[in-house]
Amino acid sequence: MKLAVFSSRKWVVDSFNQLNDKYKFDITYFEARLYNKTIPLTKGFDAVCVFVNDTVDEEIITGLKENGVKQIALRCAGFNNVDIEAAQKHGISVVRVPAYSPYAVAEHTLGLILSLNRKFHKAYTRVRDGNFALDGLLGFDLHGKTVGVIGTGKIGEIFINLVKGFGCKVLAYDKFPNEKLKAAGIEYVDLQEIYKHSDVISLHCPLTFETFHMINEYAIASMKTGVMIINTSRGPLIDTDAVIAGLKKGKVGYLGLDVYEEEEELFFEDHSETVIQDDKFVRLQTFPNVLITAHQAFFTREAILNIAETTFENINMFFKDGESPNTVLPKKTSKA
Repeated sequence: MKLAVFSSRKWVVDSFNQLNDKYKFDITYFEARLYNKTIPLTKGFDAVCVFVNDTVDEEIITGLKENGVKQIALRCAGFNNVDIEAAQKHGISVVRVPAYSPYAVAEHTLGLILSLNRKFHKAYTRVRDGNFALDGLLGFDLHGKTVGVIGTGKIGEIFINLVKGFGCKVLAYDKFPNEKLKAAGIEYVDLQEIYKHSDVISLHCPLTFETFHMINEYAIASMKTGVMIINTSRGPLIDTDAVIAGLKKGKVGYLGLDVYEEEEELFFEDHSETVIQDDKFVRLQTFPNVLITAHQAFFTREAILNIAETTFENINMFFKDGESPNTVLPKKTSKA
């Protein structure tokens, strides 16, 4: 079985090679993203493995079909970058990694909250420069604050348990409430209640038509002045223009991002010797109350090995049995 792995980095190659001692796939690694100009590279491969910033729209899928590719293996949970309907139309299987280490993302979310609040990143730089003054480093007690959690799947559930340990009050929203959390006494409310009462709002929902730009000017206007917004889920959940306006007015007091709606041309690459052309991203970096990490919330040893294991098993099961339990189907045909 010949596998083409796109958006490869050292950590991808190392983890895949470690697992391939068991599976014996014929793997070729490409540092380039999968998009229209790299489609010719897929000729002769049985499957392609892609990541969050690879483009897998209908044009790409048509090219994959013409090149003989039978499966698209996502090494991530999200699949909003794949045209699932087009894949089904062309008879190409799409599989994903629905869970790898939800603890990794939940813990990173908590880290963003604590760093923004207590300004660890600023304190580190100051002390390195011999500046031991405390001015500008004032934080607040997280204990007793209200944390609004939008999306209560596995990651949201773990995050809720973490902030409960800090003595926070939790308000939750999900179209499909988590019965375990409800049984534990977590209060589910509508989005307007989340916006109105939360000191911290953390996003843990998938990107869909309904959730695109859910944090917009109207949502921000409903929030507490000085609210902290954290996004470790999908970049387009937040309207960047709206959140910049909220930061300028002081309505948004803190912003923590591990994802960004136009991250495809930025994240997972070294741009330290170039001028970043994304004016909105550069504008965000000018705010002292904004902390951005480069889509690394998932990035733990445990998660990387789990991603590789599930990805390989998805591929192996498909080419052995014709199906995988982690197959992604179009919404209209899905039983989920």
